[in-house]
Amino acid sequence: MKIKNVLFTIIAGSCLFSCQLQSGNRGINYYVDAQNGSDVNSGMSVQQAWKSLDRIKGVKLKAGDSLLFRRGCQFIGMLDISGQGTSVQRIVVDAYGYGAKPCITAPDSALYAVCIHNSDYITLQNLEIVNTGSERLPRRTGVKVACENYGTSRNIVLNALDIHDVNGSLVKKEGGGSGILIQNRWDNDSLISVFDSLTIENCVIRRCERNAIIWSAPWSRKNWHLSSHTVVRKNLIEEVPGDGIVPIGCDGALVEYNLMRNCPALLPDGEAAAGIWPWSCDNTVIQFNEVSDHKAPWDGQGFDSDFNCMNTTIRYNYSHDNEGGFILICNAGEGETDPADNIGNQGSVVCYNVSIGDAVRQRKTRVGIFSPTIHIAGPCKRTLVERNILHIGMKPSAEVDRKIVTSDSWGGYADSTTFRDNVFYAPALQPSAFNLTKSTNNLFEGNYYLGTFIGKPADAHGREPSTYYIALAGENTGSPLGLSFLFEEVTVGDGAAVMRAVKREVINDFFNKMESN
Repeated sequence: MKIKNVLFTIIAGSCLFSCQLQSGNRGINYYVDAQNGSDVNSGMSVQQAWKSLDRIKGVKLKAGDSLLFRRGCQFIGMLDISGQGTSVQRIVVDAYGYGAKPCITAPDSALYAVCIHNSDYITLQNLEIVNTGSERLPRRTGVKVACENYGTSRNIVLNALDIHDVNGSLVKKEGGGSGILIQNRWDNDSLISVFDSLTIENCVIRRCERNAIIWSAPWSRKNWHLSSHTVVRKNLIEEVPGDGIVPIGCDGALVEYNLMRNCPALLPDGEAAAGIWPWSCDNTVIQFNEVSDHKAPWDGQGFDSDFNCMNTTIRYNYSHDNEGGFILICNAGEGETDPADNIGNQGSVVCYNVSIGDAVRQRKTRVGIFSPTIHIAGPCKRTLVERNILHIGMKPSAEVDRKIVTSDSWGGYADSTTFRDNVFYAPALQPSAFNLTKSTNNLFEGNYYLGTFIGKPADAHGREPSTYYIALAGENTGSPLGLSFLFEEVTVGDGAAVMRAVKREVINDFFNKMESN
């Protein structure tokens, strides 16, 4: 009898808790069912579901409301969302039922399939999104998140979205195209508009052209207002030819555990793109990502610390088989931009990354066949490159550039760059080279030089080939399987793929062992 009473108490308590949650929500659940719904229904139950996206246009979502799409259904049209949730009563756009994620397919000439505009505390999740059209359109995107003449848009979450086949322009100057576009704009007559706590996670972005996740935001230091607390995490980017993840106008953005791979060679000659990189951002952290197979005609690196960026940290990433190399650090200098707009690239830190088999471009770029593993372009200041493994493989053809470091001009030259405790590896039979041109105050300290290098810099504490490294990697090895212990496997893209991230403690231990062998 006592057991029955206890059991009744537990069940009753659970029911009461559930009822309290529903009551505390104080919102309305709206249901949309393309198969069995009707636009004359109330939309407020599964049985009374609406049918089309057109029926939603007159609905103003309020704090605590949910907009739910039936799984296994396709909805043709554009979904526009705007509303002000709160920290305790979010607005949620989600799926219900069983089966595949509900699919929102944009009409032929649409520039977006889903748009979140001037909103707060909204979660968009568990949807499939397509915007193909019959021909390429500049600025075509899958999901657009916009903040314009609004002030601060707070706590927008994009989670577990499957965005694919967005047929945008391949040309950057036309506006390109993207899987996800984050846009905040203002002028002299409008309200300064920024994002606070924007999160993009667990998404899959496939065959979106030109780019995957990109911002359109003010970049000039003359009118400097930064979005904050941006997080881009555990996304899969696949078959995207251009830029992978590019925050613009952000402070303290965190980009981690993302996988970009299988980039097709679709960009026209003269188009520049790279994997993951900030532009006009401060204090960005890019860590634990994997980028491979980038084939952009210009640049084409896995990672980049770019124009007008302060204190970028790029660490614990795995870069491999990128035609343009591992990393670009760059800034436009004298005669290229107004100094009031651009304070330069300063304080970039590149540490504990692994680059294997990068810099293998075989086609001509703007200066012939050009693909250094590390490229520093323009007047970048106070860059630290420390404790990275830069493992060059055999050349796929004799014409491949494959320098280990090139520091050259873009309106000026780099100053005060430190290379410390890095592993520089090139097959003994195929020398690589350091090309520092007119860059100034370069310091090389305690690096490992394994192989033959032309223009090897002065390094008072430079070290001879390590028996420990050779035992792991082997000699003349393009893909050293012995280094696989440096990585951990992480599931990304809502379970769609597994990536390899550099293990923090393991690579620290690796360099400690390098010093003792």
